[in-house]
Amino acid sequence: MRKNLDFFDLKILEGLGTYGPRNITAVAKQLGLPEATLRRRLKQMLPQIFLRANVYHTNIGLKKVIVFAEAFQGYENLLYHCLDAHDYLIYISRCFGAYEGCVAIFAVPTAHCGDFEQFLGKLEDKRVARNIRYHWSTCFQTVNLKCDWYDNDSKSWKFYWKGWIKEVLTEGTELPFTLKDPPEYPMKADETDIFILKELEADATISLKEMASKLKTSVPLIKYHFDKHIIGRCLLEDFQVIYYPFDKSISNGFFFMFMFDNLEKMSKFARSLLDKPFALSMGKVFGEPSLFAYIYLPLAELRRFLDSLGELVRMGFLRRYEYVLQDMKMTQRYSIPHKFFKNKSWQHEQEKYLKKVDDLIAMETFPVEEKKRGIAPHLQKNVAFHQACS
Repeated sequence: MRKNLDFFDLKILEGLGTYGPRNITAVAKQLGLPEATLRRRLKQMLPQIFLRANVYHTNIGLKKVIVFAEAFQGYENLLYHCLDAHDYLIYISRCFGAYEGCVAIFAVPTAHCGDFEQFLGKLEDKRVARNIRYHWSTCFQTVNLKCDWYDNDSKSWKFYWKGWIKEVLTEGTELPFTLKDPPEYPMKADETDIFILKELEADATISLKEMASKLKTSVPLIKYHFDKHIIGRCLLEDFQVIYYPFDKSISNGFFFMFMFDNLEKMSKFARSLLDKPFALSMGKVFGEPSLFAYIYLPLAELRRFLDSLGELVRMGFLRRYEYVLQDMKMTQRYSIPHKFFKNKSWQHEQEKYLKKVDDLIAMETFPVEEKKRGIAPHLQKNVAFHQACS
């Protein structure tokens, strides 16, 4: 049975977000709690939380891209699996609302950005998807849990929307480094670094000893790479404490795009989300004053959030926004594709990805006559119609 976390549990999660899950001693000291007690409480929470490291892809030669793809009705799963065919996918979720389809995030080798755009073009050419929109992005900023909106007296979360609007207008404009357009995408990692990053993505608390055992090397070598490369060369964005603070039976995730007229307004808006319990992560669209954000809210509060956004639009602060709902039962996260990193470079197999799309289409159980030309069959009749009219 799900145990509701109490205020002290939430403060522990807040501390883990501030100091990192590898620094339990600092969290215990900050809370005035014996370390053994903190570890015991943390162990009890583990079924409800996930502790991971977020890779700073910029410094390992990978560029993030966010993809919004609308599926033709009835072929949502085909779209999902075609996007999943690409080795550099790091996150995918079915979505619905404005349209049925997928939201996906890829971290693509910078030398192959054009190839990736070709891959998306194939999905449209083959009628797997329509209206694909993609946004090359900075890395993402994690928003770890803060308890400012939690009322311990009532044991519930409060949503101060009017106060938030005032905060947006008065915030500063200095962005975290993760939300700044990088001037370049250097390769600062070697094979050992990539292995460590992959392990930290799976479990931020994994010991150096365990990593050394998996890699069949020494603990001092792993420690050297962790200290001098992972930390010293800024190969990590931060550590993430994944926890959904609101009752899942009445809440949902939402993928938002916020568009602004200038960087100053976007920066104020982004900074206002850095300590809010409903914002879990965000990324800036490369070269534009636009922001992608993953928002998690009780459905009863969604309307109030949208009303607040509407007020910001009327004030001329926010130009416009759009969003889709996450299908939280069909979501997958992947770590960096470490097996494709060789000789300090990323291997990219474009023909393999394109062939996978063809194979997935061919595997669908459609009448044989509808598989002509290798196009997803839902438009075969339309193709024939247009050919007859031309």
